[in-house]
Amino acid sequence: MQDGQRDEEKRYESLSPFELKNKLADLAQTAHEKMMINAGRGNPNWIATAPREAYFLFGSFALAEARRVMSRPGMAGAPAAAGSGARLLVFCQAHGDHNGSQFLADAYAYVTEKLALDGDAFVGEMADAIIGDHYPTPDRVLPLTEKVIQAYLNETMFDSRPPAGTMDLFLVEGGTAAISYIFNTLKENGLLNPGDKLAIATPIFSPYLEIPPLADYGLVSVDVAMDEEKGWQFPDAELEKLHDPAVKAFFLVNPSNPPSVSLTEASLQTIAELVRTKRQDLIILTDDVYGTFVNGFRSLAAIAPRNTILVYSFSKYFGCTGWRLGVIGLYRDNVLDAMIATLPTDKRDALHTRYESIATDPDGLKLIDRLVADSRAVALNHTAGLSTPQQAMMVFFALAELLDTEFHLYKREAQGLVKERYDALFAGIGIPAPDTDDSFARYYTTIDIHKLAVARYGQDFDDWLRDAHEPIDFVWRLAADKDVVLMDGGGFAGPTMSVRVSQANLDTPEYDKIGKAISELLADYKAEWDASR
Repeated sequence: MQDGQRDEEKRYESLSPFELKNKLADLAQTAHEKMMINAGRGNPNWIATAPREAYFLFGSFALAEARRVMSRPGMAGAPAAAGSGARLLVFCQAHGDHNGSQFLADAYAYVTEKLALDGDAFVGEMADAIIGDHYPTPDRVLPLTEKVIQAYLNETMFDSRPPAGTMDLFLVEGGTAAISYIFNTLKENGLLNPGDKLAIATPIFSPYLEIPPLADYGLVSVDVAMDEEKGWQFPDAELEKLHDPAVKAFFLVNPSNPPSVSLTEASLQTIAELVRTKRQDLIILTDDVYGTFVNGFRSLAAIAPRNTILVYSFSKYFGCTGWRLGVIGLYRDNVLDAMIATLPTDKRDALHTRYESIATDPDGLKLIDRLVADSRAVALNHTAGLSTPQQAMMVFFALAELLDTEFHLYKREAQGLVKERYDALFAGIGIPAPDTDDSFARYYTTIDIHKLAVARYGQDFDDWLRDAHEPIDFVWRLAADKDVVLMDGGGFAGPTMSVRVSQANLDTPEYDKIGKAISELLADYKAEWDASR
């Protein structure tokens, strides 16, 4: 490697993988823009059609409902709930030849029969929501919307085995907003303070590594590392780091990103036992966005509900990143509210002052409601909340899954698509796919280049590779020489000289090409090594 290129690579090693990706795309575009293959981002290239068809058809119904109340030139009224359920069914019959009409009729039957919701109240809430003519009321989540989203989470995050108690939900602008709001409120409420230790399950989505050291928080990160040789699960010694009382919170993505593997039942139970016994004060924050790609998935919120804040986003499974649809879930019986009540007097007094303008009992304000207030700098709490058309879209996505419980047609299609691409990738590399059990989500893949180097060309070759090339040289040359853009796995606290491949954003034949490009580049390094000896 030339000294100039090595120096440039060193400068880019400190960047977030998402910023480095832009440089790699520039390298790939320089010579062969039309040939570039970019598997660096997780935005899916599919969309769920059935809930969208129903949503847009329902919009026509909602407008008709608005005109029933008032009809003036270019103007209508706010939809009325009374009698709206029966009118929706008549609408569905009249529009039976439209995609989405049967979905609407089935959805109405589901919410009235399975969830025992009042039909007029539900249709009225959805019509007003999709029209978007009122601030969200309540601001945390619309009341019947919460029931539907809870049913969806019970099925997808808890494998239809939710723990006892009630989970309160706060609907937010995607998973990124959820994480931002949570960190801010934990800081504002004295649950995470500068100098506190935050345990982070690694490898992990790289921005999550970049949040704790920011001056906003000043947290000390403690890696709780998954073991590649154990199928990306936690060794006991790593989980023992959570025994340290200086570790105030544990942050993880499950299934992981980028290994894309869900925690085993044994790991879940180990953590649950820890918070039941030695670490009852440990806060757990779990981002479970990829849980729908694993059958039988169970979140830590199902196993350790008193300690866990659940974050889920609809974006990846339903192909709706542009909608910005996320949810924060927290069980009413939780340790965080109890910890706030035992804060030092001066801190509790400051929090009383912070929230006294929005609550008659600010000391008793639940953490979930503090999240809502803090998301709008407290003073603007009265206009907080996710926009109601977004909430309605979230309901339609949730109902699409809830209506498909018998055959799971959409889930099988989504899971099958990423597996098809996953298999093509490993076929292109020329090695067996490592998904040995059902815990693999396959949304992303981590390819350990050093491990591949040893397997293909021996330890001496890999020793030379480590010594002669910077860790990001592989993704650099993959872009510059092979027109393939992948993420640097080391930036996710994964193995050095590894790559993260997203199986979400390209068509299947491209993954065979990516696999071949990885294999060819490794052979290029081997030729360099041979020439140097």
